[in-house]
Amino acid sequence: MSKDFTSVEGSLDKKLQLRHLPVTKKIDNFVLGVGEVFNWLWVVLVAVIILNVILRYVFKNGMIELEELQWHLYCIGWLVGLSSTYIVDSHVRVDVLSERLDYRKKLWFELFGILILFLPFVILVLYYAVPFFELSWTTSERSTSANGLPARWFVKGFLVISFFLLLIAGLSRITRVIATLKFGLETKK
Repeated sequence: MSKDFTSVEGSLDKKLQLRHLPVTKKIDNFVLGVGEVFNWLWVVLVAVIILNVILRYVFKNGMIELEELQWHLYCIGWLVGLSSTYIVDSHVRVDVLSERLDYRKKLWFELFGILILFLPFVILVLYYAVPFFELSWTTSERSTSANGLPARWFVKGFLVISFFLLLIAGLSRITRVIATLKFGLETKK
């Protein structure tokens, strides 16, 4: 049974109400579903931190592996969370320029912001992240610490995965903005 995140009462967007198309609903639900699964990493992260604190201060025996695991879990959770945060429009925005615009001008502002700033940035990161991950994979990169974690490529792979999710979230949003500009808002039935 698939959870339909877009059927939540009200709009997913905090700033703009945008028209959904069937394809954008599927993309948004997929990205939000991935985000929901990876939200459990925060629980695991807290457990690892508590375990590490107990080992260090109660048993006087800290572990480098747990220190690195904390950073890896935090990195993965944060990176995957970028795309779902973007979909629900909870990301940090600077609306100084657009806050006084009427709705249609806000849509155009959003469209050009995605085309000129967002998509080039995401594509640039992906362009450099793929070889970054490939080098780590081919060299079987591991921690430089003696007791550190192996397979550093695994964490670096999440840079590629998360920015791919962010790319499809951005393409979904630009499609929604264009559909809203072209057809207007959906009327509630």
